[in-house]
Amino acid sequence: MYSMDDVFNAYERRKAELAVSKGPFAQGLAWIEGQYVPLAEARIPILDQGFLRSDLTYDVPAVWDGRFFRLDDHLDRLAASCEKMRLRMPISREKVRRTLVDMVAKSGIRDAYVELIVTRGLKFIRDYQSYENNLYLIVMPFIWSMPPQVQRSGGSAIVTRTVRRTPPGAMDPTIKNLQWGDFVRGWMEAMDRGSVYSFLPDGDGNITEGGGYNIFCLKAGVLQTPSRGVLQGITRKTVLEIAESKGIATRVDFVPVEDLYHADEIFMATTAGGVMPITELDGRPVGDGQIGTVTRQIWEAYWAAHYDPSLSFKIDYA
Repeated sequence: MYSMDDVFNAYERRKAELAVSKGPFAQGLAWIEGQYVPLAEARIPILDQGFLRSDLTYDVPAVWDGRFFRLDDHLDRLAASCEKMRLRMPISREKVRRTLVDMVAKSGIRDAYVELIVTRGLKFIRDYQSYENNLYLIVMPFIWSMPPQVQRSGGSAIVTRTVRRTPPGAMDPTIKNLQWGDFVRGWMEAMDRGSVYSFLPDGDGNITEGGGYNIFCLKAGVLQTPSRGVLQGITRKTVLEIAESKGIATRVDFVPVEDLYHADEIFMATTAGGVMPITELDGRPVGDGQIGTVTRQIWEAYWAAHYDPSLSFKIDYA
């Protein structure tokens, strides 16, 4: 059993150890053009089309307690995104994998946020076939989309009224991208309405996702998550697998916004934070205003899965 206290107390111990580390990459490092550099010193060319036009794709796996979690799933999704974007990975998949493991080992970071970014490249032209795509790799201490102290009691979210999710016909949401104008507007609306997290509707009465996280709601004993207008998240995939293993009914389909207002439980799912409970929606309590039984059950199983050798592997820091 992995309770919230168990997970967060262990994390705090490892964070304290990291804080006194004297290694040159203890606060993170980047791989740029084949070279390792401390993260604070990392720079990219200003003419890279990834910077100028967000012409890129990326992915974010994580390391927890010295174990890489579902790295191959993330590399599979990145490869699929590159294919859809007509991008070419500059180095082989195996070299990417080896480099990421080496970066984490060099950093000494046991709980790490890892990012891979593939950009179009430097040429300021329309002839995409002639571009030489760039790859940037980043390892840094773990990032929490919802801080641990908030996860203990649950966060506050809104359904946005002033912004809709960019439609799939404009930007394919299954490609992990940084065209986050709608998400940023959603966060601003949440802030203006005294909340933190924003859930974006699609304009047809259905919910989609938020900035970097999928959405789940439990209604009438069925765990629902949207099928359209969303990233096919790796944490989302893990949650669905856990639910199936525990006999919890699931439905991946259109989720009407109205279902959220009548949900017994709501949580968000992302690599940067895991299963994140929402106990207040639009200023009103979700269910009884406490973290629900199903949410807690999935939360515990999610962190336990990080030690499953079929889903993770240990890094040799020596």
